[in-house]
Amino acid sequence: MSWILYAAVFGAFFLTHSLPVRPKIKRWLVKRLGPRGFTLSYSILSIAMLAWLIVAAANAPYVALWDQTPWQRHVTFVGMFAIGLLVALTLGRPNPFSFGGANNARFDPKQPGLIRWTRHPLLWALTLWSFFHILPNGDLAHVILFGVFASFGLVGMKIVDRRKQRLLGGPEWWSLRDLVAAAPLFSKHGSWAEILLRLNAGVVVFVVLLILHPIVLGVSPLP
Repeated sequence: MSWILYAAVFGAFFLTHSLPVRPKIKRWLVKRLGPRGFTLSYSILSIAMLAWLIVAAANAPYVALWDQTPWQRHVTFVGMFAIGLLVALTLGRPNPFSFGGANNARFDPKQPGLIRWTRHPLLWALTLWSFFHILPNGDLAHVILFGVFASFGLVGMKIVDRRKQRLLGGPEWWSLRDLVAAAPLFSKHGSWAEILLRLNAGVVVFVVLLILHPIVLGVSPLP
């Protein structure tokens, strides 16, 4: 694969991620697919495009920047397990500050759970996923790939903050943020049964991804 084709796949990835969430296009899609249908369709499209982009990076011209060592794979393995739990605990939970939430009207700023630590758990998951994957992939194509995603996650937090302030109204956004900042660092967000279920789901998804990784991408993630 040439660098030009690699860049074209990158462009296709960002187009398929940005166009469906444009306000007018999203409203049109939600009206026809429903909120859950839109979320499911967008998630499937995102995963498919991400897999294509990762395959494209693996087939781009190889330019070595550093060698892989065992410690890098161990750190990535542990880090990805933690990221899986983070996503499992926050995806689909009320979160008026970022995307990936649901039933935001039920959000309790006095019991925010992990939102006390970060308003954007999914964007942090993306950023950390990128960082952990840069470590064992020291070639130019993968450094570009994961470096762009890490930057996208960090910049995205500021973009989403501005968007949410505009949608919620500045005073309400700041009021919610202050209430969350005043909440205990460790607070229970949901019942213990739900938390345990989500943790188990995170472990199951992590194991499934371990199994699928070499099948889909041709590389085992095991240390």
